[in-house]
Parts: sequence; structure tokens; C-alpha cells
Amino acid sequence: MRIRAKPRESIVGERAPYFWTGCAAISIGVILHLPMLAMAHEMGNHLAGMPMDMGMHAGMALIAVGAALACFGALPKNCAPHGDHAGTSYEAPDSTPLNRWHAATLLVLTLGLIIDVMKPATLGFVLPGMATEYGIDRSKVALLPLVALTGTTIGSFLWGWLADIYGRRVSILLSTILFVSTAICGAMPEFEWNLVMCFLMGISAGGMLPVIYTLLAEVMPPRHRSWVLVLVGGTGLVGGYLAASGAAYVLEPIFGWRALWLQGFPSGLLLLALARFIPETPRFLAERGRTVELAEMQRKFGLQPKPRPVQPPTDAPSPAGHRQITVALTITALSWSFVNFGLLLWLPSDLQARGYSAEIASGILAKSSLLAFPTILLAAFFYARHSSKWTLVGTVSLTLIGLLGALLPPELLSWEPVLVSVIAILIVGTNGTIAVLLPYTAENYPLGTRGRATGLVAGSSKFGGVAVQVAALAGFAPTLVGAALALLLPTAASAGMIAWAGRETQGRSLRELEAE
Repeated sequence: MRIRAKPRESIVGERAPYFWTGCAAISIGVILHLPMLAMAHEMGNHLAGMPMDMGMHAGMALIAVGAALACFGALPKNCAPHGDHAGTSYEAPDSTPLNRWHAATLLVLTLGLIIDVMKPATLGFVLPGMATEYGIDRSKVALLPLVALTGTTIGSFLWGWLADIYGRRVSILLSTILFVSTAICGAMPEFEWNLVMCFLMGISAGGMLPVIYTLLAEVMPPRHRSWVLVLVGGTGLVGGYLAASGAAYVLEPIFGWRALWLQGFPSGLLLLALARFIPETPRFLAERGRTVELAEMQRKFGLQPKPRPVQPPTDAPSPAGHRQITVALTITALSWSFVNFGLLLWLPSDLQARGYSAEIASGILAKSSLLAFPTILLAAFFYARHSSKWTLVGTVSLTLIGLLGALLPPELLSWEPVLVSVIAILIVGTNGTIAVLLPYTAENYPLGTRGRATGLVAGSSKFGGVAVQVAALAGFAPTLVGAALALLLPTAASAGMIAWAGRETQGRSLRELEAE
């Protein structure tokens, strides 16, 4: 099929003026909230119970109008169906070296991941100050992480679906716009408004992670794709937590907990300013007839036509095979979420219940985390050099070994070296699993469903956090042994299902992998 060339479009499509007008309205709306914050700074950074001034009301109206304009401007007029009608797909040959365009894309998308992870990580730092200022008890303040994690779970599904229909870059830009808008969470004088804004912030933050993985999988050369996905994802996770803790250390003593939410404003604007370095999936460009942009991407990223193989590979999954790997990956994500948000989250309390002081418990966790620090580099090495499938099976198996270690007799676990080793194995296993789970998911699905599938697994990896917060509100706190017993079977099942239903993706062409 011959595709008629169209003029080069803006980085946000044919209706760019609407998009940038919306961005300007949102920015002005956020700025109009700052005078109230400046006034509160002179009164110990307290805003609780104060009425909103006219500037804040006008700012919220501008943000609502601006968000609608930005969405209208970013979404294309028509969404092309995915398929071979575009003529071909595009992929860089294995011999393609990473160049400055690859490097710029990696840096910008890593920044996006850091910003994405930073917001949920900030929750732990704002809760004490928020509870004190609003004068609410611990059970009520626990509603904040509950609504935030619920938002991230919904956002993973929403933005993955949007990315499959309208494109990866559009989804990233709209997620960023919503992220900037919800920076006003720090200016809300009522706790209920914080819940609303934090829910919307969670939706925006939940969308970046799966979409970035799918985009990187589609523009990187196959030889470099595996290690790039794991390393960028791991760096984003670690960088997000470091950014959140660093900001809390620098800003909170001076400006209070509210300043931590406002980080989303400058960081989101920075990501928008760098949007020209975020490419679109080449096949989206081909399907929409944007051949000028496609030719430019071919030049920058070394892309070449890559038609679908006439005969699918022998291990290409059938529709039943796709269902099996989807079930396996979803169970893996759910198991990981309960280990991470359930067992590991409650470890400090469990250690103190065992007779350790808070200082010693923190020291044990610090030693365990230090032993687990090289996990991301090791996972990237094995994933890229040996096997993607068996690296994931191996990290889940390490988690399983850690769970078995938690069931050792209490007198043996009371010996600190054994306890540190068990916790370190759990942290190594969980860090390694999440570092490779989403990259492996992104490589296993065709272009038309890759965003949704990765969003499903990403959302499942956060569901445990929602369930644990509901349990906390109900007054239930799991013990190390109880949580390990409950998670043993699903973790073992997920490792077995991936070993059985998974396939090798390391170094293989996405075009071959998506052929059925």
C-alpha cells in the first residue's frame, strides 16, 4: 500500500496550539496557588482550615480548562488501526550502535521514570506532617496512600490502553500534564481535597512506567534492548526513591511537607520541555502516513524496514499461549506486590515485635539493603547476556527462597546473620523481579496490545499496596511468618508458570516475537 507523505507534524500532533495553550493555562493555574503557600510559610507552613482565596479558585478553574485543551490538542484527529496495511514495520539491525539520539531518549525517559516513582515514594515523607497539621489520627491519614495507590493501579490500565490507541508519546505527554496539574495538592487547605488531588496524581504517575517500557522496546536495537530496558527501569526506581528522600531532607525542614508535592510542577515542565527527544513508535508514524517524521526517525535511530516473517518462529505463541503467559505474568506481579507492600512494608514492625529496638531493626534492614544493592546490575547482565525468561524465573525463585527462610525456627532466625541473610535474599529477589518483569512483558506482546498488557502487569504489581492499605485500615498487620506462609504457594506457582509458558526474548527481533 502506497502511503502519501504528509507535512511534518508538531511533537504533539496537528492541534499543537491547543496543547501549548492548555499547558500555559495549567502553569498559570498552579502559580496562582503559590501566594497562599507563601503566606502559610510565614505561619509555620500551616494551611489547614484556611479558606481558599480568589487566586486559588481561579487557578483551579484554569487547570481544569487547560487540562481539557491539552488533551484535545495532543490527541490526533484519527487513530489508525494497527496492522500490516501500513506496508511494513521498522526496526534497527543488531549491528546498529547506540548514538546520541538513543542516549538523549534514554536520558529523558529515565528522567520520566524518576519523576514517576518520586511521587508515590514521597507519600511516606508527607504523612507525619500531614497528620500533625490536620490533627487526624493514623487510621484516617492512611486513606492518603490508599487513594494514591488505587490511582496508580487505575493509571497503569488507563495509560496503557491510551498508548495502544493513540501512540506512546501522546500517552507520556498527557500523563505529564496531569502530573503537573496535581502539584497543587501541596496547597490544599482541607484533607479531603488532598485525597482528591492525590488520587489524580496517582493516576498520572501510574501511567508513565508501562508506556516508557513499551516505547523503549520499540526503538532500541534488539542487541541492546534487553539491558537497556532493565537498566533504565532499575535506575528510574532507585533514582525516584533517592529524589524523594533527598527532597524531604532539603525542603521539609524549611518549607514543610507541602513543598514535597510541589516538586511535580518544575519537574513536569522540564519533562515537557524535553519532549522533542521522546520519539514515537515508528509503526504508529507509518500507519498514520507521517512519512517525513518516519524518515527522520530512520536516520536518527538507524531504523530499517522489517516485514513480518512469512513463517512464524517455532516458539511463537498461539492465542492460548498468549493467555497462559498473561496469566503467569499477572500472578507474578500480584505475588510481588504482596511481598513488597505487605511482607517487606511491615518488616520493621515485625522486627520490633520480636524484641529488636527501632534502631537495631533499622540497622538490620540497612545491612540487608546494602547486600541487595547490586541486584539491578546483575539482573541487567543476566537478562541481556544469558536469558530473559530464566532471569525472571531466577529472581522469582530467589524471592521464594527468602519466603522459605522466613519460616525457619524462631531460635534460628533470632541469630542476626541468619535474619539479615533471609531479608537480603527477599530484597534481592523482589528488586530483581520488578527490574525484569515489565521489560519481559513489553517484549512478549504485539504492538497493538503491548501497552495494555504492560499496563495490566504494572497495575497488578501495585494491587498489593491497595490491599495492604485496606488491611491496615481494618487494623490487620501481618507477621513475617504469616505473610511468608500466605505468599509461598502463589510465588512458587508464578515461577513454575513462567518456566512453562514463557519464551525467550533476549536479543530477538520484536517483529519476529509478535508474529503469530
